[in-house]
Amino acid sequence: MSQILIIIGVSIFGVLGAIHLVYTFFTEKFNPCDASVFTAMKSTSPRLTKETTMWRAWVGFNASHSLGVMLLPAIYLPLAVNHFEVIKNSIWFSLLPVAVGVSYLILAKKYWFKIPFLGVLISLVCFLVSAWLINT
Repeated sequence: MSQILIIIGVSIFGVLGAIHLVYTFFTEKFNPCDASVFTAMKSTSPRLTKETTMWRAWVGFNASHSLGVMLLPAIYLPLAVNHFEVIKNSIWFSLLPVAVGVSYLILAKKYWFKIPFLGVLISLVCFLVSAWLINT
């Protein structure tokens, strides 16, 4: 059961990350509703550097966020399917998804919206129950 829960939890992360990446590059879902904001983002640089615009930084941040989210399933899916004993025999590997899930849940609650919050919450519950089953 703990193996199935890890697989479900990281699969949700993978789906959310992949959808986010597709939305970033192939839709206008992350574009501002206000056209003047869109124009301003394309013509304004962050204080940090003049080498990019706020729009390019926004796209890059969204893309790197997607890749970061997809890293958890990229590691844990093959590990859970082919080498579950590594997760089962390691407090680190059994609790890391919990730590990642808590971190993303805090971000989702503070900065995002309902769908990613619920997806992360479901994943976190899977990770918590799996870790509890493994470590008790």
